[in-house]
Amino acid sequence: MQIGEVAARTELSLRTIRQYEDSGLVVPSAASEGGFPLYTDADVARLMVIRRMKPLGFTLDETRDLLTAVDRLAADVPDTPGELDPAVRAALVARVRGYEQAAAERVAELRAQLARAEEFANSLRARLP
Repeated sequence: MQIGEVAARTELSLRTIRQYEDSGLVVPSAASEGGFPLYTDADVARLMVIRRMKPLGFTLDETRDLLTAVDRLAADVPDTPGELDPAVRAALVARVRGYEQAAAERVAELRAQLARAEEFANSLRARLP
């Protein structure tokens, strides 16, 4: 699919998608005959990971680190030359777990902030005639 469709599906701007391309976070899987980038569902899924990490305050370097770990784990096929050493696999799993825990903590913080904001809005509403 072309970048416009990807932008619609991910709710990211064309500029943002291009910035992620420039930073190496996502690489279009193909190019059209005219040289325009083409994206697959896997590329869209990758962009969605990036999009979901951003509001949780993860940096681009952290996002890159997580995506690299996930990519390496996904490429780990037992009994092939690409099979990861068990210690490397364990370290990658621990890294991904660390990001999951950090995400859960940040979600909890955002929920607490939202609850305070709702309390404030309700207190203002209660003061209105």
